[in-house]
Amino acid sequence: MTASPAGSLQLLVGLGNPGDKYAGTRHNVGFMALERLAAAAGVPFKNQAKLQGLFCEVGQGASRLRLLMPQTFMNESGRSIRAALDWYGLEPGQLLLLVDDMDLPLGRLRLRASGSAGGHNGLRSTIAHLGGQDFARLRIGIGAPSANPVERKERTISHVLGRFQAAEQPILAEVLAEVISGIDLIQRLGLERAANRLNSFVAPSAAKLVGAGAPANPQASSTASSPAPSRPSP
Repeated sequence: MTASPAGSLQLLVGLGNPGDKYAGTRHNVGFMALERLAAAAGVPFKNQAKLQGLFCEVGQGASRLRLLMPQTFMNESGRSIRAALDWYGLEPGQLLLLVDDMDLPLGRLRLRASGSAGGHNGLRSTIAHLGGQDFARLRIGIGAPSANPVERKERTISHVLGRFQAAEQPILAEVLAEVISGIDLIQRLGLERAANRLNSFVAPSAAKLVGAGAPANPQASSTASSPAPSRPSP
């Protein structure tokens, strides 16, 4: 990982799909993290047409962070991110993207300084609009719908656009708390040192489930799926 110096983080972007229809879905876990951070600071999001997203600022002085939730739908996220970078005169190296990851089990995180889209349309759009892969991203595990490759492919859309189950809510709460702590670490210590903690994190509730013999991702053992909306894509 290329080290990002402490204090270089200026823009936090959470990925998701806009509207009440998609609130609380797995694909919107990036939105959830920013909403939690803004709520803790007592700062409301406001629509910014020029940024094509919901926006607010938290903190003051050198610790100030700009928070952006693109309202373009997932597969056009890069348009909003590009607009925010241009408006504030920022570089991709001052950005941290919060994004769901189906290849990570719920309860795990993965911080990287750069990388490919890995099949994620929000990352693909961001890479296209920023002209490269060199921006930090914190992948938030949401688990896969099945370990079987055929079933996984068939159920991907219904899985990412579905909501977390009741049994997963304690894990999700622990993950979001760690994400907020991780953002503070990145600000104070830089990417490389923050990654040492975040990449080894396992949500306590997830560890207990595995230790008790339950699947790390309850959804993966279920055969149920819900109808997938047609417009957003994973």
